[in-house]
Amino acid sequence: MKILVIGSGGREHALVWSFDRSEQVNTIFCANGNAGISEIAECIDVSPVDVDGLVKFAVENEIDLTFVGGETSLALGIVDKFESKGLKVIGLSQKATQLESSKAFAKDFMARHKIPTAKYRVVESTQEAVETLNSGHFGDENSPVVVKADGLAAGKGVVVAANRKEALDAINSMVIGELIDADAAKKIVLEECLVGKEVSLIMFADGKNFALMPPTRDHKRIGEGDTGANTGGMGTITDTGFLTKSETNKIINEIIKPTLKGCEDEGFPFKGILFLGLMMTEDGAKVLEYNVRFGDPETQAILVNLETDLVDICEAIHNQNLDNTLIEWKEGSSACVILAAENYPKSPRKGDVIEGLDEANKHENVVIFHAGTSKDDEGNIITSGGRVLAVTAIASNLSNALHRAYKAVNEIKWEGMQYRRDIGR
Repeated sequence: MKILVIGSGGREHALVWSFDRSEQVNTIFCANGNAGISEIAECIDVSPVDVDGLVKFAVENEIDLTFVGGETSLALGIVDKFESKGLKVIGLSQKATQLESSKAFAKDFMARHKIPTAKYRVVESTQEAVETLNSGHFGDENSPVVVKADGLAAGKGVVVAANRKEALDAINSMVIGELIDADAAKKIVLEECLVGKEVSLIMFADGKNFALMPPTRDHKRIGEGDTGANTGGMGTITDTGFLTKSETNKIINEIIKPTLKGCEDEGFPFKGILFLGLMMTEDGAKVLEYNVRFGDPETQAILVNLETDLVDICEAIHNQNLDNTLIEWKEGSSACVILAAENYPKSPRKGDVIEGLDEANKHENVVIFHAGTSKDDEGNIITSGGRVLAVTAIASNLSNALHRAYKAVNEIKWEGMQYRRDIGR
């Protein structure tokens, strides 16, 4: 088979790595990839947002299966375009992608289908936000409130404000485009601040049936102790102990099944990857957000545990027979530690030579996925983005997985490298 993976981050490196393990695959292309991906796939110089260029490439190269990594390509309608040409593609339609591309659409969808989530209000101006915050709907001026940009913001469009002043500062920052594109903040969602433990539950879905992946926990803040700005994710851990059997069954009945039925009833069957960001409150699980694709860095921590051929799973999604497909996972846990460039998540420093990769790659049960990397004229691997590497390890338990990941991290260095030392702790 010929496979095309669309994207250039750590998530896409993990997808390429998984496809590369399949005996059914002999050629993998990636648009547009990175230095790590280039070791196992042919990177093509077509941007993930150049939908027409990607369709043209897939047709001309007789691609058998395309996997869309990121939300931006999905929001541009890439799946609809591919399917209109008779191309086999894994990903959501443009209409279904609204569950992620518009926080307001997602919250209204949850309300329509009685899916448990935080109470909310959608505002379309700073003035309306001030009036809503002053109304007492989210408590007094010292009450926490969550501020979310409506549109796509690469994981940086959510601020958990400790009080009304922080909420207003966050709104003003979003509107003027300080940390995110101002277009993403034309609408803003204000939410009550839920209390509990966060967990992410990701699944394969074929429109009617679904298959759960191991539950994961992400670390979003840049600083240790969950301090500082939100990022796209500084580390992830997987462990079956995150959810009890009873909790999982309740999530299936109260959230997953109503979500899939709601999508079908509204005319956009969910065929692809469903990502539930959940808060486990005293009242049970509540949805923080939907994502309509693999998370990053969740993908890296999940796919290292996958034993079933990813091609077979993709075929089952396409043919809508996931219920007849046995998906097997390694027993144990995994841990992924993100190594980021200096000044991330603002404007990251780029161009530094990365040292120690060969030594780190020798560690047993460790896989290093590249995100923001490229090669200089001398063939050195250099930093080219904010999140640079995802050092991922598996073990029989979480403690050992973390130990292995950090042991490999200690081999790697470049000027200004930063990472959290408390992932999973």
